Amino acid sequence: MAVDTAASVEIGSALVRLRRSTGLPVAFGGMVEPGRPRMRISELNGTATDSLRRLAVTAGNGLGGKAVALARPCAVTDYSVSRQISHEYDAAVAAEGLRSVLAIPVVVRRRVRGVLYGALRTAQPLGDRTLTAAVEAARDVEQALVVRDEVRGLLEAARPAPYDDRGAAWEQVREAHAALRALAPRISDPALRTELLDACGLLAERPASAPADSRTGVRLAPREVDVLTCVAAGATNAATAERLGLRAETVKSYLRSAMRKLGAHTRAEAVVAARRGGLLP
Repeated sequence: MAVDTAASVEIGSALVRLRRSTGLPVAFGGMVEPGRPRMRISELNGTATDSLRRLAVTAGNGLGGKAVALARPCAVTDYSVSRQISHEYDAAVAAEGLRSVLAIPVVVRRRVRGVLYGALRTAQPLGDRTLTAAVEAARDVEQALVVRDEVRGLLEAARPAPYDDRGAAWEQVREAHAALRALAPRISDPALRTELLDACGLLAERPASAPADSRTGVRLAPREVDVLTCVAAGATNAATAERLGLRAETVKSYLRSAMRKLGAHTRAEAVVAARRGGLLP
């Protein structure tokens, strides 16, 4: 089974946040295997042994399997004697010395994609504040996975589109380019963000069959390109600010800078110049 490296990075980062926000000494987790009713623990934080590493947890079994099956958080005060769960994984849990454990499912579009665990080595109730903080860590992973899914869907939609500057196909490329530029700042994984921006660059490049245009040789800052991309899609400054998570005044500043570099006097002229220069599709 291929390892989803980007998802593992998100899980690992969430475990760090979970421990920091809850004070729990141990956290671990992993992703549900595609097409299989089980999740595999791949990321450990604060553990003393490797007893949990690569452990495959079947939906419905143990605490994590119960969280997968019910798609909701589950917790036990003393794992080994709890009557709320089955006990297929007692040996691995005991080897790590865990007693109180919570499991939070990562749910994207009503499908469980992974599980985050937090645990104590003493048998004591895990309070509402701990549960809330753990749920927030899981929500961070969910948002990251949603962004990744959107990125991949947009790339797939844009990839086969042929060049047609006046047709609907090229407009779809432009729409995909705008959506990808807006998504990029929300991606925490540097490798995925770089891949996305590289794809944006490919979408902006006109293929050999396109009419020849002189290149401007102008270099714009990434945020200047982001703003022009939104402007090209017909967005107002206010809409652009909301989409990019910026202040309206900041958007105006980027737009003025881009227009100056491109020698444009209007927003429309700036978009045309950027397209001729291969900065926008």
